[in-house]
Amino acid sequence: MTNKTAPILPKVDLETHTQSFFRDSTFWVEEHWLQILIASGVAFGIVLLLHLVRSWGTRLCRRGHGVANWYAIFGRAVAKTSNFFIIMVAIRLVTTYADPPAAVVTTSTFLFTIAAVFQAAIWAREVIFGLIEHRTSGEDERAAGLASALGIIRLLVTFVLFAIALVMVLSNLGVNVTGLVAGLGVGGIAIGLAAQGIFGDLIAALSILFDRPFRVGHNISYDQTTGTVEGIGLKSTRIRSFDGELRIISNRQLLDKEIQNISDRNHIRLKFMLGVAYETPPDTLDRIPEMLRQIAEAHGGNAVRGGFAAFGASTLDYEYIVEMPSGDWPTAHAARDRIATDLLRHFTAAGIAFAYPTQTSYAAAPDGTIIMPYPDVQPVMRVDKEPGER
Repeated sequence: MTNKTAPILPKVDLETHTQSFFRDSTFWVEEHWLQILIASGVAFGIVLLLHLVRSWGTRLCRRGHGVANWYAIFGRAVAKTSNFFIIMVAIRLVTTYADPPAAVVTTSTFLFTIAAVFQAAIWAREVIFGLIEHRTSGEDERAAGLASALGIIRLLVTFVLFAIALVMVLSNLGVNVTGLVAGLGVGGIAIGLAAQGIFGDLIAALSILFDRPFRVGHNISYDQTTGTVEGIGLKSTRIRSFDGELRIISNRQLLDKEIQNISDRNHIRLKFMLGVAYETPPDTLDRIPEMLRQIAEAHGGNAVRGGFAAFGASTLDYEYIVEMPSGDWPTAHAARDRIATDLLRHFTAAGIAFAYPTQTSYAAAPDGTIIMPYPDVQPVMRVDKEPGER
């Protein structure tokens, strides 16, 4: 029989390394105790200073009075600084002064790397959350209709940031993270393809959140529907049409359409097309533009256009556009009614007739002479008269 011996792999003797670490540390303390005491005092001062900075961040949060303004965003991020990170920063700053052994330097560097990477992830998460809340609160409190989506957004942001932090820590420890990154990338692509509709609506919801084309309570017009936005969710937006129906449309499809935000308009233009009879004298026609301007100004508007537009089939067409400075449609609607009544009143006083479609037929005799459609009326003869009566 032939005995085959398996290759002997080098073993990591944890006990030996631990004993060596404590032995070197003990010798370092005995030889550099004064430097260690001075470094410890400096580190303690750094810890106190960083705690004061964290307390200042907490006061900034209170200064924001619960509103997601910039004071609250920055203050909340500073207030989330962990004690572990503060201690490791202090140790890292004083390590070189105490001249520690290599094992102590390596251990402190490893712990500082972990603390710094995860603390940066926490800070980034708080800033991102603060920006999201800044968009959904404060002067735009009604945009809180996206609150149902914020929980999932927070979860996704937290997962992504801490996954990146974990990969960075493993990379600093010398671990080959190429396969891990590739696996995460392939898994992300697979999930994205499987749920592309959901992610499309989620991204559209984020676009509504940050770009703010409309908000909850705004009146909008899209496609052939006009209504009031009642809610903006993770996947869909609910719009109450002016006819009373509740229309639900996915965020992605809604943003693909042209949206008119009626609530944000700062003026309204009222358009009139006036048909004046051809029989109106030219001198009277010359007075119409000034008359239209005066009517508009009398009702708080501005005559953007008020003049001759075209020769119609049976009318002289005048285009009349009045711009009202208010974006409130009920106010503009009432003004439109008053302007229309005033137009009739002024035109009647000036002898200007509104034309309506008419057609006159003319007949001709065999010799070509035109026969008027209404010749002289002949006397009407009674058929029931007695003999001798006229």
